[in-house]
Amino acid sequence: MTYSIVAFDEETGELGVGVQTHRPAVGAIVPWVAGGVGAVATQASANARYGTQALELLRNGLDAEHALAAVLAGDDGREMRQVAIVDAFGSVAAFTGSAALEAKGSIQGRGFSCQANMMLGDGVPEAMAREFELSEGRLERRILAALDAAQAAGGDVRGMQSASLQVRPPDGQPGPVTRLNLPGTDFRADHSDQPLEALRSLLDNRDAEQLMGSEEVTESLERARSEFRSSDGLVLHEEMAFWYAVRTLSMKHQQHDEAIEVLASVMEKNPDWAVLLQRLPELPSDSPLRACFPG
Repeated sequence: MTYSIVAFDEETGELGVGVQTHRPAVGAIVPWVAGGVGAVATQASANARYGTQALELLRNGLDAEHALAAVLAGDDGREMRQVAIVDAFGSVAAFTGSAALEAKGSIQGRGFSCQANMMLGDGVPEAMAREFELSEGRLERRILAALDAAQAAGGDVRGMQSASLQVRPPDGQPGPVTRLNLPGTDFRADHSDQPLEALRSLLDNRDAEQLMGSEEVTESLERARSEFRSSDGLVLHEEMAFWYAVRTLSMKHQQHDEAIEVLASVMEKNPDWAVLLQRLPELPSDSPLRACFPG
């Protein structure tokens, strides 16, 4: 009842899973990812224990093939299951039980495995694999492209309802972790007519926010203006515009009139933003923004 991909990025060491199904909240069952360890997709009458068990076996030194054999050996219902594993060295292993519903199948390539069951027709894993191998860029974008290809090839016979995209880097990072430098990706569309579009919107939003919050962008007024215009339509809320106006335009570059113009559209949608603006300790007491939006 699902199509998915597990994948490893040789250049970055990232591991990830992308999945879509016609059931709500697929992200709570199918994908299991641990940075520097491995990634697992468990589906088709999914046994969620496969995820935790396989990752623990990988942590203890087993490769994907032996971890797969171990989790299958402990499950009398394995012929109803479909599962794929990729480890931190890019080795892959997959299993499709004889009792999993047609159309079903899987295909493996260098550092990835694509699998599907209860598909409208044959060819879904092959379409995913082709797209993943041809695509470029960050791992989460390549995984999402493979999911798009699965849907274009027919997808789940019942349609779409939920999707999940998880990617983890190999190591932790020093210092504070905030929304602007959060490592990896963990997005879900738990109930949607177009879950893959929802994932893409979340990914676009995250990338735009991180870019607009970077010093590389905010130090240059012209670059900040350009990136802000480019982000129009990608961001799912007014928060990025608020902080761009306050911190980048007004506080950093003293472009108060331009900041007021941006904030006016934010306040029009929700006047309570003015309350937050007045509470900001970093905003100078004599800021023209305070006078213009008294809250």
